[in-house]
Amino acid sequence: MESELKILVVSFCITVVLSIIIIPILKKLKVGQIERKEGPVSHLQKQGTPTMGGIIIALTIIIVGIFLSIKVNEVIPLIVVSLGFGLIGCIDDSTKLKYQNTKGISPSMKMLGLLIISVIYALILANNEEIGTDTLIPIIDKYVKIPTLIFIPFAICTMLATTNAVNLTDGIDGLSTSVSMIIIACLTVIGILKGETEVALFGSLVSGACLGFLMFNLHPAKVFMGDTGSLLLGGVIVAMALYLKVPLLLIVIAIIPLLETLSVIIQVSYFRKTGNRIFKMAPLHHHFELCGWKESTVVSVFSLITLIACIIGILIV
Repeated sequence: MESELKILVVSFCITVVLSIIIIPILKKLKVGQIERKEGPVSHLQKQGTPTMGGIIIALTIIIVGIFLSIKVNEVIPLIVVSLGFGLIGCIDDSTKLKYQNTKGISPSMKMLGLLIISVIYALILANNEEIGTDTLIPIIDKYVKIPTLIFIPFAICTMLATTNAVNLTDGIDGLSTSVSMIIIACLTVIGILKGETEVALFGSLVSGACLGFLMFNLHPAKVFMGDTGSLLLGGVIVAMALYLKVPLLLIVIAIIPLLETLSVIIQVSYFRKTGNRIFKMAPLHHHFELCGWKESTVVSVFSLITLIACIIGILIV
């Protein structure tokens, strides 16, 4: 536990220092947020706020991860796959800035990039004797050995769904960072309880990075994480969950990203069928914004819900 706390504090400090250095550079390079015209009107004032702040979290993971991997080399796959997802987000963010629009790379190219990383990690897990294809069934606390031919597609779908869900959660100052940090902290605790040192140390690293980034990302945000950060954090969450053999637990602890995704699916499906909308705007956080909630209120409520869900998650594993 002492090592995890040290890693968390070091990561926090490095992230704060990097933020102080990098945010002015992003401003100077005019790496500014491009707001969607169809988004909430209040968000238009955020136009130009430095984005791609996920680079800061990624750099912290690289810096601390190098020293951490010397001590515990099992963290390398977790670090590499997370950064891989972040790289796809970085390419997407760069494309948006290059063409000054909110489209980025095509959805098919984006999904292809995420798919390639997901396939590689799924194969690594399936061929690792210590991890294998065993999956914990929450509540009954029983492991089920899934056949490899079923586990690989399952793991891939879980990775694609989780990274995209966390990506959808990113839309309000501090929301995705706060929710992701709580989920990662939850998985870190589970790693400690199960004696999975590499997962616990990696989770502590990212939790500290998220805490440091929140210092500059809470409303009013001085920097946004962009897809670079949201896909990276989504990758961290799903990589840890699969490594710990608890991907099914994400249904509970990642309830907010799940609801955000469902709100988009429901909104689009219902609109295509009837021409009407169920929510004032999707994803779900925008609905509450348009209902009159302040951004800070949405972040507080969603974070509290995530915290409660994570406590339940720890109790049922």
